[in-house]
Formats: sequence, C-alpha cells, structure tokens
Amino acid sequence: MAQREPEIRRELFGRVGDTDVHRYVLAWPGGLTVRVLDLGGVVQSVEAPDRSGVPANVVLGFGSLDEYVKNNQPGGNRVFFGALVGRYANRIAGGRFSLDGVSYELPLNNGANTLHGGPDGFDTRVWSAAEVRSADAVGVRLSLTSPAGDSGFPGAVSVSVTYLLDGQNRLRVVYRATSDAPTVLSLTNHSYWNLAGEGSGDVYRQTLMLNARRFCAVDDALIPVGDPVSVEGGPFDFQVPTAIGERIDGEDPQLRIAGGYDHNWVLEPGPVAARACDPGSGRVLTVSTTEPGMQFYSGNFLTSDLVGTGGRAYGRGAGFALEAQRFPDSPNRPDFPSAVLRPGEVYEQETVFQLSTED
Repeated sequence: MAQREPEIRRELFGRVGDTDVHRYVLAWPGGLTVRVLDLGGVVQSVEAPDRSGVPANVVLGFGSLDEYVKNNQPGGNRVFFGALVGRYANRIAGGRFSLDGVSYELPLNNGANTLHGGPDGFDTRVWSAAEVRSADAVGVRLSLTSPAGDSGFPGAVSVSVTYLLDGQNRLRVVYRATSDAPTVLSLTNHSYWNLAGEGSGDVYRQTLMLNARRFCAVDDALIPVGDPVSVEGGPFDFQVPTAIGERIDGEDPQLRIAGGYDHNWVLEPGPVAARACDPGSGRVLTVSTTEPGMQFYSGNFLTSDLVGTGGRAYGRGAGFALEAQRFPDSPNRPDFPSAVLRPGEVYEQETVFQLSTED
C-alpha cells in the first residue's frame, strides 16, 4: 500500500458580508489534523491521538462561522477561541500609552482597559492566506496589513503568521511583522486546550508545569502591579507538574481577583516553557517559545451558553490557554521587556505546540 502524503485542503467555511471565509485542513498521516480559519487566524480544531491511538479534538472552538462572528460582537463575552490576537495581546491599562513623547488613545473593550487589540482586533479580520508545503511540513501563511491609526495604534504594520504542521506532531506558529513608524506590538495565539477532548468537562485534573519562578501579580482590573513576585510554595507555583484545579479555589487574593488563574508568568530560559498532561488519555502538550512571558488562563469566565464544535456545552474550566507573549501593559511599564517595534526592525517570534502521549 502506498504511503499517504501530508495533506493541505482548502474549504469554503462561509461568508462575512461579501467576503469568503475559508478553512484550511492540515493533516499528517498517523499524526495530527489541524483546521485553521482565515477569519482571525483561528485554530478551530486539533485532532490528536490518545495513548491507544484514538483521536479527539483537543482545542475549544465553534462549529459554524455564524458563531465566530457572533462572538466577535462588541459588548459580548468574547472568548477568542483559537484566534490570533493583536495588535497587542493582553491588556493595556486605561487604553492609553505614550511612545517617544506622543500619547495614544485606544478603544476600550475590557472595562477601563484595552484587551487583545480592542473591539476590532486582528481576531475579527479576514486574513490573506497561502498554502505552504516543504519537505518536512505543511501549513498556511496568513498575512494582514494594519494601517496607521488602526484601533488607535501608530504605524502601518505588515504581519504574517505561519502555521506549520510536521511529522513530529508539532504545530509551529511563526510570527513576523514590520512597521513604517514606531509602534508597539505583541501577538499570540489564544487556543484553549482540553487534552481529554473538547467538551469533555473541566480541565482541573489535568496537570501543568510552567518553567517560571515569578509571576505578575495584578490589581482588580487584571493589570500587573509592582515587580514580578516569587511563586515559591504558593498556588502559582507550577515548577513541578500540578493539577490545574488543585488550588484554584483557594483563598489567595490573586486567585479571588481573577476567579482562578489569569496571570503572566515570567519564563525562565530553557527548551520547554510549559507542559500539560491529561492522566486519563495520556495526551501531553509541550510548549516552547521565544517570548519572555506566558499568560496561563484557566477558562474562568467560560459559560454554559458556549456550545462547541462537538455540540456539547462548555462552562468554567472547559479549557486552558497558554498565551506566549510580551508582558501585559508593557507599553506603560519600561521595566518590562520592550514591546516597541521601530522602522527597520523585524518583529519575530515562534511558539511550538507539540502533542505526544505517555503511559
């Protein structure tokens, strides 16, 4: 029997106004199958085998285009399932920042703050898409031009994000951007993972390791305050694998503020930034990144009116997000790693999600 080849397939997923939205199916024989939308760069599904070889979709998402469009409406409980977010991932306090002595005002969409680029962020756009095929990967390259003043941000920015699937069950996300004027930029993918399978219940028994000795404490608006603090011995210590739900409802004030985990961890150098495991299925997710921070969000605000690709309702803790990023509110925090992009510079980062199994 002839060996099957890796596959790229483009499908019409629907229309937004007069614009076609397509879904790209990336499939590696015996490995992962990944579905990506050109709307928002959404990773709609990732099918991965368990320890017995039985595949299941391990990311949260919606089954129809209408549901994605509905979730993007301003004023709603936007959950960013699988989306590429920008121009600035996470929160900017007060929706304002200064750069080179010039102040910029951004639209607010998270109380008094700007979250994930505002109400018309990159997750709401239909990106240009091109198939990518090499000797060791198949993928799709998404491109977008964000004009100067887009959502209040300075500079015309050209962005490309490439999803690459290979035979090692790795989904690589490669980001590149340039700007014609000084600006700030932080991009990430906002997939929610449930290694037991999408819609199977909460993730609280799944374990997580974060290669971080410090995290950013936050105020009531989830904006970092003060210097990063030690995780040692407390509920934010994931230096060794720990069940996500083991301490999530404790009395720590930081847990109370966020309703669980929704904080930035300061990553230590090393090949692995995070590792999660589902004991039941044996599935393991390993994340590596070039970024300095990792936002771990435990799905605290997911609600049962969200119905996923499998037709099952979600709810609190139905998935967890691991968002590789520059730190929240970095444009207002010169002590944080810089998020400034200047003309002649290239914004480059890569984050890799690898699926495997253990006994």
